[in-house]
Amino acid sequence: MTLKIDIDDSAPPYEQVRARISEQARSGALPVGYRLPTVRGLAESLGLAANTVAKAYRALEADGVIETRGRNGTFVAAAGSAADRELASAAQVYVERARRLGLSEEVALAAIRDALRAAYGDQVQ
Repeated sequence: MTLKIDIDDSAPPYEQVRARISEQARSGALPVGYRLPTVRGLAESLGLAANTVAKAYRALEADGVIETRGRNGTFVAAAGSAADRELASAAQVYVERARRLGLSEEVALAAIRDALRAAYGDQVQ
């Protein structure tokens, strides 16, 4: 695993660590089951405070990118498993609310497309 922190980047160091590990896990550069360095080990190699790396690891775990197995260490989680479950749950809540409001499927889908365009730009069809 190779990470570099850019001190000139406007993003805080913990966010840079979080984003880079997430990108590498999602691209497969860090395979599922890959054991990540300890918080202290990574902090030392990057020249960061341990709390900074711990904050990044907590965010990655909340996103379902990594999982901590107690004293065994921290590992890259199965691709998107927690994120997929959270997304499916949010979609179900949305559908239930749209039905309670009496919205048609077309209107509900149009609202989703509008939200996706707002978040992702014109790449959404």
